[in-house]
Amino acid sequence: MSEPLRIGVLGAARISGASLIGPARATGHRVVAVAARDRSRAEAYAAEHGVERVAGSYAELIADPEVEVVYNPLANGLHGPWNLAALAAGKHVLSEKPSASNAEEASEVREAAAKAGTVFMEAFHYLFHPVTRRLHEVLASGEIGELRHVEAMVAIQAPADSDPRWSLPLAGGAVMDLGCYSLHALRMLAPWAGGAPRLVSARGGERAGAPGVDEWLDADLAFPGGATGSARCHMAYDRLEMSCRIIGSRGEVLAPNFVLPHRDDRVVVRTGDSERTERLGTRSSYTYQLEAFADRVRGGTPLPLDADDAVTTMTLIDAAYRAAGFEPRPRVS
Repeated sequence: MSEPLRIGVLGAARISGASLIGPARATGHRVVAVAARDRSRAEAYAAEHGVERVAGSYAELIADPEVEVVYNPLANGLHGPWNLAALAAGKHVLSEKPSASNAEEASEVREAAAKAGTVFMEAFHYLFHPVTRRLHEVLASGEIGELRHVEAMVAIQAPADSDPRWSLPLAGGAVMDLGCYSLHALRMLAPWAGGAPRLVSARGGERAGAPGVDEWLDADLAFPGGATGSARCHMAYDRLEMSCRIIGSRGEVLAPNFVLPHRDDRVVVRTGDSERTERLGTRSSYTYQLEAFADRVRGGTPLPLDADDAVTTMTLIDAAYRAAGFEPRPRVS
């Protein structure tokens, strides 16, 4: 193995245990520092997860010469500002999605990444798992015929009212947290659809008590080759659903949980009267992601995700918001 990455974590978010700490342990990379708004939280986090030391602030962590990669799992509205700060300090950045609050800010992140000459990646981890790779392989093989329609639905039960995902000033909303996966999954089918999809229409519902924040949103898309797509999300659903169904002229392929495939690693292929279920393994998509990111940093191996891709996704998110009667998320003031 090449030299381990030296990673610094912004914030003491719960997600980091699954999205970074576990994968780093599994792949031999070092988590050298963590910073949080409250130092005692950072100390507790470091003790729980075996992080080497605690930084006094986000800025101190970014300035630390031993930190070469900054992982940013902060609230959505803090992705853009701290991605910009980390890039300005010459760090590689693995940012939780979405990369910024809106397309304008995502463009600034892209410019900062180009100027820094470092690796920037938006953490659409699902793309690296064999489940998603298999969806693409089945479509590419011609087994289900030509692409006709794709449906992606990403939904969870409602977080607490106090959760930052319901906060407009922190760039919250169902599309930001969940719908970004649905839209991105449709975008990734462009090679088999004659090119990138365009937004046709969108509808959404506002969260009671959270003006301007979407509780759910459905977007309709069209591909140049004639196929159509439905990208849906719901952040107050009756259950967890994270499915992707690709329908072709001769059959279909379904991933019941493409976002968290370690919970359900099935890919179901239906053609004519036949149906088969393939199982692709419950190794975490986050572990595959960190391996790919490290290969890019250490060996220059190409990545399917970069700052350009992040801008394209954010532009589509902004368009979906406007079409559904919402405003794009504001930048943190």
